[in-house]
Amino acid sequence: MRYETSVRIHAPAELVWTVLRDVADWPAWTSTVDELHRLDDGPLAVGNKARLKQPKMNTLVWEVTELEPDRSFVWRTGGPGYGVVAGHYVTPDDDSGSRAVLTLEMTGLLAPLLGLLTGARSRRYVDTEAASLKRRCEQRA
Repeated sequence: MRYETSVRIHAPAELVWTVLRDVADWPAWTSTVDELHRLDDGPLAVGNKARLKQPKMNTLVWEVTELEPDRSFVWRTGGPGYGVVAGHYVTPDDDSGSRAVLTLEMTGLLAPLLGLLTGARSRRYVDTEAASLKRRCEQRA
């Protein structure tokens, strides 16, 4: 299963990136994250890990695997037979706005089953996160 959503945000890309990269603050602005604890100090970087608890889902440890400063990060989690990769991308859209793209991909032997069991909820969570990010950034702009 692969899912992608995009949202136009009436706030500068720099602000959107600041909100997005502060993963420890996500529980304050999106209902799809109950708890998020960084397992590393300092700015978000490749190799950093975070323990993430979402409603109706198991607590998982996510590891940052890609990071382009001021633009994007990708992190992944998984277990025996499956992997989940989530991408977070920010680009300027015009003089005062930006666009955020959020992606989610399930891979591995168990991905089809995982998609059946959690796919609808996962897609709903990605959509909620995009809408929540928009709301948070536009309130701060």
